[in-house]
Amino acid sequence: MRQRNRGRVALAAVAAMCAAVALPGQAYAAGEPAAYTFDPGAKKVDGAEASTDASALTPGSVYRSSIKPGQKLYYRLNLDAKTNGYVSAVVVPRGAGKVAYGDGITVSIRDSSDLQCSSEDARFESAEFARPIAAYAYRTVAKDSSTCQEAGTYNVLIERESKETSAPDEWDLELRYESEPQLKSAGSMPTDAPENWPSASPVPPTTAPQKRSGGTSYYDATGLETGEWKEEGGIRPGQTLFYRVPVDWGQQVFATATLSNNNASDEYIGSALALSLDNPAHGHVDSATPLSYSGKPTSVSLDPLPPVAYENRYDSTSSVSAMRFAGWYYLSVTLSPQVAKAYGKNGIPLTLKVKVEGTAAKSPYAGDAGVFSVTQDDRDMARDGKSAPQAVKSGRMKMIGAAGIGAGSVLVLGLGVWTLLARRRADTAPAAPSGGNQPYGGPPQAW
Repeated sequence: MRQRNRGRVALAAVAAMCAAVALPGQAYAAGEPAAYTFDPGAKKVDGAEASTDASALTPGSVYRSSIKPGQKLYYRLNLDAKTNGYVSAVVVPRGAGKVAYGDGITVSIRDSSDLQCSSEDARFESAEFARPIAAYAYRTVAKDSSTCQEAGTYNVLIERESKETSAPDEWDLELRYESEPQLKSAGSMPTDAPENWPSASPVPPTTAPQKRSGGTSYYDATGLETGEWKEEGGIRPGQTLFYRVPVDWGQQVFATATLSNNNASDEYIGSALALSLDNPAHGHVDSATPLSYSGKPTSVSLDPLPPVAYENRYDSTSSVSAMRFAGWYYLSVTLSPQVAKAYGKNGIPLTLKVKVEGTAAKSPYAGDAGVFSVTQDDRDMARDGKSAPQAVKSGRMKMIGAAGIGAGSVLVLGLGVWTLLARRRADTAPAAPSGGNQPYGGPPQAW
């Protein structure tokens, strides 16, 4: 029947929408730290060893690649003469392969004559255990510069350095290419780096810790706002947890990570916990001195950073320069796998104290600033502890709920029409002939 078919179509549509809610994840063995979750929208791209063979990257896109020890890989950018471009590389070592002090990558952007526009390193340094680390490079347009200002083809060069004693496995790369929005009025922006800013750490939050579960990557990092946050289940040896904090123009971010005691041992482990901060372009901002651990409560904090300001980019200190735009700032915390030998594989209680200071100022950009902005939705996600995929799922569930109501309305309306037609047929049907064998109303009417 037609109404039955309509109901089936509506229910099929709802089922399809429910299926669309499923979000990609990374499976991992029971008791083992979760694998890094790459952005599911990342496109596969191979780096080229010859610059003339390099594949072009597109603004606003995410890519997956890989690099071997000692490799130098090229990717291509096509830049105009007025847009600032940022390319970041997240290094994801495969498995728990050994890394050494100084192992890492260098990311640089170069013009067609191989003149370097900028570069940044990502190194494991004294925390000699495998974990995701990030670096970025950029081409910025400046009136007083004569390098890398023309429109044309530019190269992104990623170079890997690994000691002979380190694991020879390939490292996965997650690449991002973002374009910075145009300014409302370039002539009115300061061109000098700030000399002073509030450098005293604020009074930490005094409210009771609330539970949050960190993500496995930048893609599914858990939103945080000012407060004290306790990681559900603690942090396990070898695990890296990701969180993100919205920091607007004129605001400062402060963060402290605290490991609880563990009575299984009192063995001293140097560089047991690594705390790092990256900016909205996934460029590295700063890392705290790796935390040592001996089974007693201990904590480590990021050094005070300046308020987010456009002019920070003119500072020669990389940690200040990286605080150059508003948006989500990413905190990552990694516990050394060496901790498991003395303290076991179970999670050690971890808390994060986060404080965002200052009143949000207006954006200097014209129009929608994309990832270089903080919206009310961002603040809501931070308050509710949502990651980006959770926010998308929540939005889809609302859509499905609306669709379900719509499908139900169609079904109810269809039943009503069917009932009305049945009653009309009953009212207009001729009486059965006397002595006939047909039921009242005669044979069924054709629709």
